[in-house]
Amino acid sequence: MLDFTSSSGVEELRAAPPAPDADILDAYSNAVISVADAVGPAVVRVETRGANGRPGGVGSGVVIAPDGLVLTNSHVVDGAKEVRLLDGEGRVMEARRLGEDPDTDLALLRAGSARDLAHAALGDSKTMRRGQLVVAIGNPLGFESTVTAGVISALGRSLRSKNGRLIEDVIQTDAALNPGNSGGPLVSSAGEVIGINTAIISGAQGICFAVASNTAQFVLSEIIRHGYVRRAYIGVSGQTAVVPRRHAVIAGIDNKMGALLAQIEPDGPASRAGLLPGDVVVKLDGVAVHGVDDLIRVLDRDRIGRALKMDVLRLGRLREFDIHPVERKTAAR
Repeated sequence: MLDFTSSSGVEELRAAPPAPDADILDAYSNAVISVADAVGPAVVRVETRGANGRPGGVGSGVVIAPDGLVLTNSHVVDGAKEVRLLDGEGRVMEARRLGEDPDTDLALLRAGSARDLAHAALGDSKTMRRGQLVVAIGNPLGFESTVTAGVISALGRSLRSKNGRLIEDVIQTDAALNPGNSGGPLVSSAGEVIGINTAIISGAQGICFAVASNTAQFVLSEIIRHGYVRRAYIGVSGQTAVVPRRHAVIAGIDNKMGALLAQIEPDGPASRAGLLPGDVVVKLDGVAVHGVDDLIRVLDRDRIGRALKMDVLRLGRLREFDIHPVERKTAAR
């Protein structure tokens, strides 16, 4: 028979510890608050003006060194004649562009006279995993120092930059981004910048992208050393094209796709090597080429000035050429 006279069961319920969900929520909140407090002061508003002095775009940036080095997006400062920074304390600083890299949508600025600025550290984006907590900080739609949180949805994505080149190792997140967030940091729960927010997909919810911090570190070092990012150039334009199966079998290659050369620059490296419009590149320097993006990817700074072997299909026959890439000229120089 049940005894309803005892109150011990009620007392035990009253003495029960808080639900685990509450603990988890509190830990989540503390993690986001900690990141916002640590990195928030290093986030700046980036304002630009055009040649006629009229206001240009507005974005975000993150200070990565106390002497005023600021990372932002190339598209935020593209074409700007004047760049101005506004920090969380309301200080306005003139800034100059040290260099930019449209291929990765990154730019490096230096704040004018300010020193000992609050700054954030760049982390190692290769250590990140799907599902990890991340925090985005920026100035979306003009709302200063806005913090949103989410998780890493995917790693190793590819994204087209404004100039059509493919940005590799892009981080996908569901942390809410809006116009004005561009150039702001994507931060890990450890308080390290693991990405530079760059793009959203219009009409989609929870699909946002950031350029990985390891890419940013590479671009940063190149701009500091040279004022631009060095890449190899062979003087061609082309498109990805199908390699007919019979041609692949005859040539003894596995390629289903290759890089079809549409135009050859006169007296460029490709022209001097003997390449012709209509040739299909299937391998360069021992690396298989399955399209234009692969060809661009192989032409990095390490191949400038080297003699490279290029395998090409010409009229269905495999031919080998020696080519000597030169350094690509950039508008940033």
